Amino acid sequence: MTTRFCYHCQTHHPEELMRQVVTKSVRRWRCIKSIEAAKLDVASREAFGQRTSAQNKADSKSHALRINAMLLDR
Repeated sequence: MTTRFCYHCQTHHPEELMRQVVTKSVRRWRCIKSIEAAKLDVASREAFGQRTSAQNKADSKSHALRINAMLLDR
């Protein structure tokens, strides 16, 4: 299974859930979920962004904790 990095939500998704979009004449991969969320009303877009940010922060913290634990085990 091939994955692609979504520049919008900063995570990897299966390629079949991604689309290439052109931004400032640069092609980038973006997940369908974020494209659809952008079409919603302002409150829904804001809620989607907040959920995505919270998930990214949680993933980052979890990764940092694993790295720290690994370094302490040396």
